[in-house]
Amino acid sequence: MTAAVLAAAPSRPAHRDPRVLRWLGAYTASTLGDSVYHLALSWAAVRGGTPAEAGLVMAVSAVPRALLMLGGGVVADRFGPRRVVIASDGARCLVVLALAALVLVTAPALWVLAAVALVFGVLDALFLPAVGALPPRLAARDQLARVQGMRGLGQRAGAVLGAPLGGLAVALGGPGGAFAAAGALFALSLPLLLGLRLNPLPADAEARTGKNTALGDLADGLRYLRGHRILGPLMIVIALSDLGFVGPLNVGLALLADQRGWGASGMGWVLAGFGTGAAASSLLLGVKGRVPRAGAVLGPTMVLGAVSIGALAHAPLLPAAVLLALSVGLLAGLSGALAGALLQTECAPAYLGRVSAVASLCSLGLAPLSFPLTGAAVGLWGPGPVFVVSAAVCALSGVYALAVPALRHAELPRG
Repeated sequence: MTAAVLAAAPSRPAHRDPRVLRWLGAYTASTLGDSVYHLALSWAAVRGGTPAEAGLVMAVSAVPRALLMLGGGVVADRFGPRRVVIASDGARCLVVLALAALVLVTAPALWVLAAVALVFGVLDALFLPAVGALPPRLAARDQLARVQGMRGLGQRAGAVLGAPLGGLAVALGGPGGAFAAAGALFALSLPLLLGLRLNPLPADAEARTGKNTALGDLADGLRYLRGHRILGPLMIVIALSDLGFVGPLNVGLALLADQRGWGASGMGWVLAGFGTGAAASSLLLGVKGRVPRAGAVLGPTMVLGAVSIGALAHAPLLPAAVLLALSVGLLAGLSGALAGALLQTECAPAYLGRVSAVASLCSLGLAPLSFPLTGAAVGLWGPGPVFVVSAAVCALSGVYALAVPALRHAELPRG
């Protein structure tokens, strides 16, 4: 068969590709394990200390995750994302199972829980860039948007099912039982990951791997990102959207629900609306597989999502807030999946780990720094102005995406 015929041959749909499904199963199991672990850790910390001490334990893992994320991207590119994902997930499994055994025989001191959280943060800094670099090594470029949709469904499943599963494990076996359940879920991902076979890197990318020092590799990756006409602006879009989005959803929503008198159940309904919208957008992308003129769609969905965020704080009744949250989830889920698909299709394979690390750093390292600022601002001025300012930051990301011609005209590959 000639090269021209091979190039014209349609690629296998991602939802029918055994390698992609194996990766998705491993990713979903790992996401579930992560949710159960965090619930068990918070429960053990609350039982072992004051609320302030428990909050400190939960925050410890963010420090190494933020400081080491870029280094994790270098490791993923040097040693291959599959190896790094297997090693980091295996280490998380062993650490959590060891903590489960300890909790079952004694009540660990808070410093022990904080040490585990610290180790987990280091492992997350390795795991997150590597798992983001895997899809382009498994699926054809024209299937990466569909893979992003499938990944979004896995994330939603972990978030929606992880909390009740962790609560059930705590109810049946205490924190020790919940840690054991988290370890079992991490262990479940390992045989699926071990069975993965990745597409080889292009010859030129393979030749560049590991030729510099680690710092040289990092500087090379940042230069590549800064000079790329689409990826550079895309990172600014991701950073701005996350900075405006995560504060209201993670901190402001709880304060809004308390002020409106909706209570914890009302906040749960609003979060359920958001989760439903995000799952629907992921399902749409997973089924459709491609959105025409992805760059042109990215900006408007961010702007419309920002309008919904700003309106959420002014919803007088709970049903209206749930509908607005559904809109936020649908639009933010679609724009986030499109940004992820553009990142993976535009990035050269040799730089995937480092570019994924920068994106993860924006989302999970820098954006959470807005949490205390959001809480303090809501305390001073109320949720309305804070949500509007946050929405303006989100809208700015969409306007910027439309203002950069290369990003506005970016397209996902055709199937």
